[in-house]
Order: sequence, then C-alpha cells, then structure tokens
Amino acid sequence: MYSCQVTKTANRSAEPEGDKPRLSKRTVTENALKLADADGLDALTIRKLAQHLGVTPMALYWHFRSKEDLLEGVAEQVWGELDTNVDAKAPWWAQLQRLLESLVSTLRAHPAAPQLLLEHEKRNEAALRATELTLDILRTAGFDPQYASTIARSALWTGITLVMSEPGFKPELAADERAEWQRRSQVQLSMLPAARYPRLVECAVPMSACDDPDFHYRFGIELFIDGVRAAAARLGSSGS
Repeated sequence: MYSCQVTKTANRSAEPEGDKPRLSKRTVTENALKLADADGLDALTIRKLAQHLGVTPMALYWHFRSKEDLLEGVAEQVWGELDTNVDAKAPWWAQLQRLLESLVSTLRAHPAAPQLLLEHEKRNEAALRATELTLDILRTAGFDPQYASTIARSALWTGITLVMSEPGFKPELAADERAEWQRRSQVQLSMLPAARYPRLVECAVPMSACDDPDFHYRFGIELFIDGVRAAAARLGSSGS
C-alpha cells in the first residue's frame, strides 16, 4: 500500500533519571494507540499518555520529541500490524486482495487508524515493506510503474474509505450515542417526501446503519479487485 515521508527520532545521549518504569518505544506507541482508539486521536496528548503509563512527560520525550513525532510512531505501529505474508503461488489479484483484506482488518481493529494514516502517512519501515510488496505484485502482473503506483495508492485509499464510509461509522461516539445517531438518521431519511425521494426512503435503514458489516467490507474489496482485474485485461497485463 502506498505511503509517503519519514521523520526519525534524534538520538539521545542520556536518559532522564527517575522515570520508572523504563519504557520501550514499542510500549509507548502501543499504549498511545490504545488511548487514541478509546478517546479519539485528537484527545491524545503527551501528558495524558504519560499519566496513563505512570511516568513523567519527560520519559516520553526520551523517545519522541513531540506529539507529531509520537503520532508518526503510532502510524508505524499500525502499519506493522499488517499481515504481508501472501502466497506467492496464488494469482496476483488474490495476493493483492489478501493485502487489502489485511489493511481493512487492521483499520477496523483500531478506530483511530483511518484518521491516523490520513494525517500521518510517513515512509516508516513497515509502510515501506507493505508498499514494496504491493508494487512487486502489480509489476509482476504486468502493470507498468505508473499503473502499479496508481493502483497501490488507490488500494490504501480504498481501505481507509471503506472503514470511514461504513454506515453509522462514528468512532468518537459511545455505543449508545452512536445507536441514537443512527436512529435519528434513519428517521430523517424515512420522513423524506416519498414522491420525490422514493429510493432514499426505501433504503433508509441500510443508508443509516451497517447491520451486516462483513458484507460492506467484502463487497467493497471485491469491487476494487474486480476493477483492477478489468484494467489488467484491458491493458493486456499477464495475470487476468
């Protein structure tokens, strides 16, 4: 999947004293991701994370110079959860589909992840590995560099869009608040003038809530893969 630029944390020559327990970079990013998933990405702060970990903010600055630096580390944490172990013997489109399914699964597991990858898309090592594999699959299938790059970027955007476009997707709301929002949205659509908006009235329920999320994601992924396979056939690529 496509990703764009990296900022590396500068080396520190000495660790602040008195900040126990000693934290690893991974421990910090894992806990930051948990807080972001629970309270929203915008609510995540260095001070709040330090309090959650039972350390002073200075202990976190040992690993990350700023919140921006921290979020880049959390983005790498998300990228690192992708399963890039595809079957090289499978058809190219099945390999691409497997990667997209892994991306969607990772994004669904972390409510903060779609916004995180949208706003903090960097060239970290995990993202580079996923991107390299995606491009290799597409180049092996016969797509030239321009088409391969465009499809790789589109795959990332498709995964993010599928999660954020799930009807009723409101990760910032509690479960009961989200249910109430969906109910009101459904009522509003149902109450539209039927003579003018017959299809919106007819589809009020599925347009407001996702009663079958697996269908939403399965269909979206298959739609993307079908489109790429159609492009391969049209361009005369090898693996349709």
